[in-house]
Amino acid sequence: MTERFQYDNRIVKNFLFITILWGVVGMLVGLLAALQLVIPALNFSEWTTFGRIRPLHTNAVIFAFVGNAIFAGAYYSLQRLLKTRMFSDVLSNIHFWGWQLIIVSAAITLPLGMTQGKEYAELEWPIDIAIALIWVVFGINMMGTILKRRERHLYVAIWFYIATWVTVAMLHIVNSISIPVDITKSYSWYAGVQDALVQWWYGHNAVAFFLTTPFLGLMYYFLPKAANRPVYSYRLSIIHFWSLIFLYIWAGPHHLLYSALPEWAQSLGVVFSVMLIAPSWGGMLNGLLTLRGAWDRVREDPVLKFFVVAVTCYGMATLEGPLLSIKYINAIAHFTDWIVAHVHIGGIGWNGFMVFGMTYWMVPRLFGTKLYSIKLANAHFWLGTLGIIFYAIPLYFAGFFQSLMWKQFTPDGFLVYKNFLDTLLEIQYAYWLRALGGSIYIIGVFIMVYNVVKTVKSGKLIANEDAEAAPLEKVRVTGGHWHTWIERRPIQMLVLSLVVVAIGGIIEMVPTFLVKSNVPTITSVKPYTPLELQGRDIYVREGCYTCHSQMVRPFRSETERYGEYAKAGEFVYDHPFQWGSKRTGPDLLRVGGKYPDSWHYYHMLDPTSMSPGSLMPAYPHMFENLLDTTTTRRKIEAMLILGVPYEQAPYSAGFAARANEHLRTQSIAIVADLKKAGIEALPDREIIAMIAYLQRVGTDIKVKAPPVAAAQ
Repeated sequence: MTERFQYDNRIVKNFLFITILWGVVGMLVGLLAALQLVIPALNFSEWTTFGRIRPLHTNAVIFAFVGNAIFAGAYYSLQRLLKTRMFSDVLSNIHFWGWQLIIVSAAITLPLGMTQGKEYAELEWPIDIAIALIWVVFGINMMGTILKRRERHLYVAIWFYIATWVTVAMLHIVNSISIPVDITKSYSWYAGVQDALVQWWYGHNAVAFFLTTPFLGLMYYFLPKAANRPVYSYRLSIIHFWSLIFLYIWAGPHHLLYSALPEWAQSLGVVFSVMLIAPSWGGMLNGLLTLRGAWDRVREDPVLKFFVVAVTCYGMATLEGPLLSIKYINAIAHFTDWIVAHVHIGGIGWNGFMVFGMTYWMVPRLFGTKLYSIKLANAHFWLGTLGIIFYAIPLYFAGFFQSLMWKQFTPDGFLVYKNFLDTLLEIQYAYWLRALGGSIYIIGVFIMVYNVVKTVKSGKLIANEDAEAAPLEKVRVTGGHWHTWIERRPIQMLVLSLVVVAIGGIIEMVPTFLVKSNVPTITSVKPYTPLELQGRDIYVREGCYTCHSQMVRPFRSETERYGEYAKAGEFVYDHPFQWGSKRTGPDLLRVGGKYPDSWHYYHMLDPTSMSPGSLMPAYPHMFENLLDTTTTRRKIEAMLILGVPYEQAPYSAGFAARANEHLRTQSIAIVADLKKAGIEALPDREIIAMIAYLQRVGTDIKVKAPPVAAAQ
């Protein structure tokens, strides 16, 4: 006896079409950011500077383009793998519209400078809460669908969907804990070393469990469907799944090698990163070997072409990532454009090409027609592939050679390139080629848009697709493979997945928080003054961490160029930390006191006046905007909640109420210093707070220079 029911294709169509829309938007914003690095004049307003545009690009591509693609593919495959309609059409629609509102709110707030200053987690606390709520809606809808299924066996793709949902929920909630100042501003609950560890536990695993595991689930469904072949190895799928989700969660510290993070945590990150090669390549091989006997079709079918290159890019990125975590290689690659190339092999290769292949496969089936043009799809494939090559290869070379330039000494022991800008100007060719590669890639996307529009016009949406299947038998099934005990019990799989992914995070984070020796106290380190705190918030608002690091590593080349290497105890009052992940400008940890106030004043007004050839945008709005001192008291009170000792020396009890008096006194002193240099400045402008912060950075510890360095 069979039951008749209908698949909901409308929700799939909605998520798929919005995926394409946000993909175009996110990629165009990325192209603008790429061009800003060669044409600084394109930083044409306060809201479109690189520091604000870059987070907009990453959020749009990760959460709008890739996120909606995950939901489109999951809603399509879940119904067919489980032989049932989604649990609730209402929840499906709440999920769709809620997610789009979150994306729109991100598109508005990030250019306005409302940011937490943590990579891939920039959105402020009200949006974070909305993300958590909508994610729960998706989880209820998914698990409800699984529980009412007509197919007892849970296919491998569904394992990855379940692990993705539970792990992303854990990562997002833990990393997003903050203390609000008002509706647009909050401070991370964590500080310094601890904030860095939690952030990159989240940041690395956002790549792992948002850009990787759900797409592996999609690979396990769509690639066999497109090839009309079964998955190569069921046993390899089991090993791939459990080893991947267990190992991935430990690897976050490899983003913080040679930093102030405790050495034991760095070593754990390295070990587990290298171990990741095995399950990652197991998944890649399982995908490619599924095509056995179908390789002749790959030459003709653009869908399979996209999938093959996508899985190959996944294999390349997941080999390169562990290799980059080896300290010797990391010492060369970190903070360079090598990492940008690596990330985009995964982003535009693995994720992008999987989305394109899924789109070409699903659209004709959703609309009951044939793809408008195979030739245009093939043209898109080759343009996309060419775009990836032009984008990535120049950046690999640029990153490698810039790193060598950073470390180059003369025979007499002096830095060859003491000025950071000299090394940046040497790799401008790569930035132009990156913009060219991105342009070619986007042209291919526009061809896809045209192809999809023509395909849609030739058919009609099958909003409710008829299907039938036998009901799930309510009998106890015994025997079979040992793994079937888990596969046939979705709640147990969800709980077990949570346990497996939580182990690594607990072992890495708990000692860092509870063992004081991991973050040694430095008595000379004091809280920021109210003016410096306001200036730091402006620094975070402008996204300065996207181009500058505040982490001098213990290399001779870095201590010669920047000063004393970073100590864990220096950052105990940094909410959030600002160590950065890319140097498009020099490290700023020891910038305090390096230049006079007047230098910073002119540099922020016109960077080229102080650094000819600089790619940094100008910030004239800081000279016009009044510093918002109405928030000072609330910010100090929030810091007090976080444990910052504003009621101890050099401050005193009730300091929050007097914070603005302290702020005005320091502002007047800076204005007086500027006047000595012939600059008439107003004490109530944002630029004064920014100068105060920059002059403070890295000055809490005093290290006497060795005699040789002093003589130089």
